Amino acid sequence: ARNMFKTTVQFLHEWLSHSRYTGRWREMVSRSALALKLLTFEPTGAIVAAPTCSLPEQIGGGRNWDYRYTWIRDSAFTVYGLLRIGFTREATAFMHWLNARARNESEAPGPLQIVYGIDGRTDLTELVLDHLDGYKGSKPVRIGNGAYQHLQLDIYGELLDSIYLCDKYVAPISYLGWSHVRSSLDWLCQNWTREDEGIWEVRGGRRHFVYSKLMCWVALDRGLRLSRKRSLPADHLKWLTMRDRLYEEIMTKGWDESRGSFVQSYGSDSLDASNLIMPLVRFISPTDPRMLSTLEAINRPPLDGGLVSDGLVHRYDAATGMDGLTGTEGTFNMCSFWLVEALTRAGRTDRRKLDEAQLLFERMLGYANHLGLYAEETGDSGEALGNFPQAFTHLALISAAFDLDRALDGN
Repeated sequence: ARNMFKTTVQFLHEWLSHSRYTGRWREMVSRSALALKLLTFEPTGAIVAAPTCSLPEQIGGGRNWDYRYTWIRDSAFTVYGLLRIGFTREATAFMHWLNARARNESEAPGPLQIVYGIDGRTDLTELVLDHLDGYKGSKPVRIGNGAYQHLQLDIYGELLDSIYLCDKYVAPISYLGWSHVRSSLDWLCQNWTREDEGIWEVRGGRRHFVYSKLMCWVALDRGLRLSRKRSLPADHLKWLTMRDRLYEEIMTKGWDESRGSFVQSYGSDSLDASNLIMPLVRFISPTDPRMLSTLEAINRPPLDGGLVSDGLVHRYDAATGMDGLTGTEGTFNMCSFWLVEALTRAGRTDRRKLDEAQLLFERMLGYANHLGLYAEETGDSGEALGNFPQAFTHLALISAAFDLDRALDGN
């Protein structure tokens, strides 16, 4: 046992030595990188969202899900987070895993499934274990995840952004990889107008979620960039036409003039913290008046119509019942770090926003447990809620620290 422990520690020390991050909060960034590494499945390259299931988002409530699977979205974000600080091996392994999924589905044209088992399983039937009480009486206890049957169009944006970065920082894309990209984007051109369940995997019916449209724009934008950079064949005119249509539609249907903010879905006046990612994916300038107005709207207390409680961000107003679920939930840690990053980008021309971003970031660091780990959410009393540890939170911490550190240095 001692030898295995020594070997494990030596391996992780050696792995971490490849990090290129030398800025502020290095210990927390390194801890988050280690957490992400430990969420990877070495035999296949798959990356799980969390290693636990049915830990509640509200103590005693029913928002209890199984996260021991590989979401395309979560994995793509994880690859992005690791690439930013110099880790390329995990990105390569995940791309190999992804290519295997595309081959398996080549006979059934259509979107990638949004979530798989770490071995590539596609059937993740959701079951309720009635004989278990759950954590502190939080029923039902679920295994499997019904979201595998969802349509979530945003996954192509996160995926193409990661493929673009892998091509830039790891290795040029292969012919097989580009073939999969082309077929996916051609399919997206025909299907981006559909309603879907969105990033938050709602169970209250499909909508035209603004975040989903945004990430469809990202997918087409990165596909066009990659094609031109590598002189790869593509239907440029179709992709460009659809990308520009998406931009115009988001700016008209995704914007609420009376609210002075981008909203959750077309025809809605509800806020959604996922829109904080707009400047992060270069859809809009971080200092564009519309983005600053959205940032201001979100960065208000819930009683004032916003989503922020003492620096912690709710992903949306769960009390509206939009998600088709009962009960409430905690603040979403990834969204709190997205707020930091959005403020950081805006703070490059407004020092007050940069100071606020640093204050919120360092406050968020205080919500980690004694091992430097985070769950999916944080409750009103600072308690960890949801599955733990959560890849989403740790990859967002890395990205926020990276940008904030550079901004504070004037870069």
